[in-house]
Amino acid sequence: MNVFELTRALVDIDSVTPNEKNVGEYLAANLETLAARTGGLVERMAVEPERFNVLAYWDPPVVTLSTHMDTVPPFFPSRDDGEFLWGRGACDTKGIIASMILAVQALLSEGVRNVALLFVVGEERNSAGAYAAAREPRGSRFLINGEPTENKLALGSKGALRFEIVSNGRMAHSAYPHLGESAIEKLLDALERVRRVPMPSDAILGASTLNIGTIQGGRAPNVIPDHASAEIMIRLVDSGDGLRAAIGEAVRGSAEAHEVLVIPALHLVAVEGFETTVVSYTTDIPAFNGSWGRPLLIGPGSIHYAHTDEERVPKAELIEAIGLYKQLVRQLIQT
Repeated sequence: MNVFELTRALVDIDSVTPNEKNVGEYLAANLETLAARTGGLVERMAVEPERFNVLAYWDPPVVTLSTHMDTVPPFFPSRDDGEFLWGRGACDTKGIIASMILAVQALLSEGVRNVALLFVVGEERNSAGAYAAAREPRGSRFLINGEPTENKLALGSKGALRFEIVSNGRMAHSAYPHLGESAIEKLLDALERVRRVPMPSDAILGASTLNIGTIQGGRAPNVIPDHASAEIMIRLVDSGDGLRAAIGEAVRGSAEAHEVLVIPALHLVAVEGFETTVVSYTTDIPAFNGSWGRPLLIGPGSIHYAHTDEERVPKAELIEAIGLYKQLVRQLIQT
């Protein structure tokens, strides 16, 4: 298969988190065929029941190319309009998987064997696959992580801090509000104070940003609500330690802040000959915790189309990515 055919085949396999099994089996079978021809090995690395990462390697790896197999919902199949390949996962990250596989095929034909491919589950939810892989390193010195960067090497990526903000009250008839205590009003007060928390900035990554993603609560319009909650997400430009304390203080007296996830921001390195960028999203890299080598971040496609009903990837960038991955692997091996 060429890179377009492989991308479309992968897109057409529904792998919305946590249902990655079918695409994992497809990739394992594809890579087993390649490994049989080239003297490589393929492993299904267990993560959870019915969920596994796929690892392919040849000689002991110096460089590992890695990205995730799962996608956000909803699933929709591929199509080709001549300029773009469309479909769920086209840029995030099934086109990247295809480009990585084709790059490694080319490197093997040129005698480069100390390279590996690692495709993981769960990035879109909790990085379960990357955390599992971090417990089974194979000696790789560099990890090329694939996410949509428009084929530019990222100098950094923001982290993530998620909280569930929960308030409790007391039910009463809405005609007698003084007999109750509105959890929704308490939640709104807490969120207003959260919105006033100063957001730190970084010279490279820019400013941290806050999103109040969900709000729910109450029982009926004529009932004083006894429970309400909200989910917030902060895109971090640092470790998040200061903001964790500030959020807890902001909600004190009105609600409780339950930490769901914290992933610190990353500063990455430049490589000669590669254009650079900075991205605001979070990746699997922190979950690997250096176990698969020094991280780099690059891939075809724009993050602005990921997670949307217009997800697509330029065909020209898929072809370009094959060459860029080859070039990057060669340069890193010589480092």
